[in-house]
Amino acid sequence: MEERKIRKKMLILNVLKDAGRPLGSAHIMDELRYAGQSMSERAIRMYLKDLDDEGLTSKIGRKGRIISEAGLREIESSRIIERVGFLSAKIDQITYRMSFDLKDQSGTVIANISIVKPEQVKDNLDSIYQVYENGFAMGEMITLFGTGENIGTITVPEGMVGIGTVCSITLNGVLLKAGIPMLSRFGGLLEVRDFKPSRFTEIIMYDGTSLDPLEIFIKSGMTDNSGAISTGKGRIGAGFREFPSDCLEKVYEVDSKLKKTGLGGFTLIGRPSQPLLDIPVSGGRIGSVVIGGLNPIAVLEEKGIRIHSRALAGIIDYERLFHYTALGTYLKPYL
Repeated sequence: MEERKIRKKMLILNVLKDAGRPLGSAHIMDELRYAGQSMSERAIRMYLKDLDDEGLTSKIGRKGRIISEAGLREIESSRIIERVGFLSAKIDQITYRMSFDLKDQSGTVIANISIVKPEQVKDNLDSIYQVYENGFAMGEMITLFGTGENIGTITVPEGMVGIGTVCSITLNGVLLKAGIPMLSRFGGLLEVRDFKPSRFTEIIMYDGTSLDPLEIFIKSGMTDNSGAISTGKGRIGAGFREFPSDCLEKVYEVDSKLKKTGLGGFTLIGRPSQPLLDIPVSGGRIGSVVIGGLNPIAVLEEKGIRIHSRALAGIIDYERLFHYTALGTYLKPYL
């Protein structure tokens, strides 16, 4: 219980830190809601009183609260675990946890989640579909979460829906169960020309960040999935992986079977010890490119729609997924 209270307080402190100005409980509740976190205004007021008593926040008359210097130090202290290499560790941990069986086509897979208004999804279904149609999404499957449903630590708030897309790390898990070790090197912006991968223009190493690279690129306005699907020229999210050269035939076999399940697979597979898209590869290994799972949602961000997305959000059952062309039908009850 105490750990849960601490987490709630940290959520509030982070909202105040990002705001940079006094906020009232109602405004804090709205900000948390947009971030996919559900907390009542009454609970927020209770936590704010505790934070005041602890010297982590200060009340500015009727304007609300601001975070104190002590509050800022508390946030920094809480992020010690988010050290260099944290994302790599998270990838390894969640890969071992998924249970998808390629032969039976059953079990759990890794999913991303994006919190958005259902009306905004409805108005942009064509763009989302085009991302899948052009092969710029991870596979062909998607899912929908309604109000109050959870995935990982994210709860879908009232009036919103959660769009669940297949995370590319699912591929790591499937290959691992086939006895093929994968090294996830980096996430980056993949330039597309004539609807085909051309080169990486930006990269962030997985062992040098605590945040998902594609989340960063999307929020920074650096993606151009809209251009990729309309003219064949743009920038989409993708990841770079390596695997042992001796596993090549087995990788092709698994990749072919996985694509038939709708979960996606490799976009490009290189040659032993040879660079791929100008990215050098270690001796005795093969480079490969995997499309980013958040690309279908990135097109909405590119249109100015505010979305809270979380990569590697959690693990869901494969049976929960459906073909992307059915998204409009599944969305109707929430409109």
